[in-house]
Amino acid sequence: MNRRLFVCAGAVAVAAAAGGFIYTRSARQAPPPAVPPPAVPPDALASLLALSLPDLDGKPQALSQWRGQPMVINFWATWCAPCVKEMPELDELQKKAGKVKFVGIGVDTADNMRRFVAKVPVSYPLLVMGAGAVDMLRGLGNPAGGLPFTLVLNADGSIKQKILGQIDPAVLEKTVMGLAA
Repeated sequence: MNRRLFVCAGAVAVAAAAGGFIYTRSARQAPPPAVPPPAVPPDALASLLALSLPDLDGKPQALSQWRGQPMVINFWATWCAPCVKEMPELDELQKKAGKVKFVGIGVDTADNMRRFVAKVPVSYPLLVMGAGAVDMLRGLGNPAGGLPFTLVLNADGSIKQKILGQIDPAVLEKTVMGLAA
């Protein structure tokens, strides 16, 4: 019986060692290349840039007024914790960025957004799109419609970068300052 137990324990130890070796070896291999996100249909981006949305005073603002300059368009909401956290970072970056235009599009109500900016001032335009923005987000390559969602556009209106989730300020600054040069 002792000998049988010893043989079984030895077999288990060999199997565990082999499994550990295989696991460790596979963990050291480079991960498969990331699959790029689906391209944004040109009509979805054109639809966004053709919009005229109310600002916090209710005055319509056409996104096309900023055509020909690089833009950072940030979709956000007052009830979205990561959105709220990144707003001061976006505002600070906007002040450094020179010719790059920042625009915040609220997936919220104008009243909520006005109360928010009374506490957390933002120096770039905030436009109101409301819940209808979720369909727009999906068309722009954000299938879940999650927030925050940021688009960085080249001066020609093409997408330079899409960021789903909270921004990394250092990474975004590098991208934006490259556009501002």
